[in-house]
Amino acid sequence: MLTDIEIAKSAKMLKITEVAKKLGINEDDLVPYGHYMAKVSEDFISRVEGNRDGKLILVTAINPTPAGEGKTTTTVGIGQAMGKLNKNAVIALREPSLGPVFGVKGGAAGGGYAQVLPMEDINLHFTGDMHAITSANNLLCALIDNHIQQGNTLQIDPRRIEIKRVLDMNDRALRNITIGLGGKANGVPREDGFMITVASEIMAILCLSRDLEDLKRRFGEILVAYSYAGEPIYARDLKAEGAMTALMKYAILPNIVQTLEGTPCIMHGGPFANIAHGCNSVRATRLALKLADYVITEAGFGADLGAEKFLDIKCRMAGLKPDCVVLVATVRALKYNGGVAKADLAAENLDALKKGIVNLEAHIENLSKYNIPVIVAINRFHTDSDAELGFIKETCDRLGAEYALSEVFAKGGEGGIELAEKVIAVADSGKSNYKPIYEDDLSIADKIRKIATEIYGADGVNFAPAAAKMIAQIEKLGYSKCPVCIAKTQYSLSDDQTLLGRPKNFTLNIKSVRLSAGAGFVVALAGDIMTMPGLPKIPAAEKIDIDKNGEIDGLF
Repeated sequence: MLTDIEIAKSAKMLKITEVAKKLGINEDDLVPYGHYMAKVSEDFISRVEGNRDGKLILVTAINPTPAGEGKTTTTVGIGQAMGKLNKNAVIALREPSLGPVFGVKGGAAGGGYAQVLPMEDINLHFTGDMHAITSANNLLCALIDNHIQQGNTLQIDPRRIEIKRVLDMNDRALRNITIGLGGKANGVPREDGFMITVASEIMAILCLSRDLEDLKRRFGEILVAYSYAGEPIYARDLKAEGAMTALMKYAILPNIVQTLEGTPCIMHGGPFANIAHGCNSVRATRLALKLADYVITEAGFGADLGAEKFLDIKCRMAGLKPDCVVLVATVRALKYNGGVAKADLAAENLDALKKGIVNLEAHIENLSKYNIPVIVAINRFHTDSDAELGFIKETCDRLGAEYALSEVFAKGGEGGIELAEKVIAVADSGKSNYKPIYEDDLSIADKIRKIATEIYGADGVNFAPAAAKMIAQIEKLGYSKCPVCIAKTQYSLSDDQTLLGRPKNFTLNIKSVRLSAGAGFVVALAGDIMTMPGLPKIPAAEKIDIDKNGEIDGLF
């Protein structure tokens, strides 16, 4: 069996100008990055603003397991299948982070015969957006420390600085550090730390901004610190927003690439869904909707994280109304939720499947609360038995959910025809009547409780004293109507990654809360979630190599 990178290398890519023409984008409307990647110009985005919107399809999944679910692969496969059905379709994805690429999770370009190309470039530096975000964030941090060094006229309290430096790499050693050592010339010593770039507020702002002007305004709204008197200090007080926006001049432009079968893909932004809001940029999704009849996008990790944030944060802020949700599940992952070890997942085990199917049931029920029709995509593996597949279908029938088998990993678009036809029929049916799970007027604590009880299945929420104090502070500053972004483990519906299936009788523990005023939401950290991941015992980086001709190997 060929590896993902071998499949990608064997593909004959179209020049990006040819891919863009499928969407009515001329060569002059592109900012090229070689022959196969480009950004779409601001002028073109403005010209198509008045176009009619296409149908919006969200792809999400059950809780992730080591067995894999194939959410991005399914997203790409649906787009390719629609191409085979002669439909005007485009996919809208997030950009990969180097942390997972060299760590354990892998890239974000799909897999098998449902990939986005050029895979190596996309999974490495791509068009430099991650670098720009990192630079803008760290410029702001440098301006804060320089202001303190140069007299501190704003009276910034070094103990209450709210923003951290970032790096687009997993590096646990940087979570907590001390800076400014070495004498007076090197700054004022204080405790600091790093987050991964994709968890930063700069990334969130990029993904939620309408245009360059909105980006600059949001940068100015970033709450960077408190004064000794307890007054909030924003990035605009440091006059930081102009220079930060200058660094993002090109990063704010959506990128266009292609699938293995030449389907256009608009790829832009890449926040994690376990520690950020997990959706590609509003600009990319809006542009896609103006250019195609069907837009297939995805949100990170399971539906309790990415889909919830897509529906309660992104759609709320951008005025988006999804027409259909595709929920990806596999026999293997459901058996894992039923207690089967990864090494034993190939063997038929109906008892474990019946035990683990509750995870799928929970996600179907949760998504129905948003009044959007759900289609279960059963991502088929060659080890799946007919009895196992039949049991999943029976469960979907019992819950009133549409379903279809998907074999896009092995067969590309051809393996997604049945699923794509179901998606088209449901999206065109007009059955969607989307509404968020909570209203703006609820208190911050009640919004967290609503998500915890309605989506995670918790009995309630325990707020640590520091979290309760911060919520009161945020509401005092006038941000009570903001949506909430809960950061928690992706492996469980609860905040304990060992509780698989559908946990019962648990309390969600909120340890800390912070305001992302520029992004426009409140972040609540649940359980032991980390905003700077670490590398695993055997990082994927150990298997990646390059030869004298520049050919990369081991990249999945």
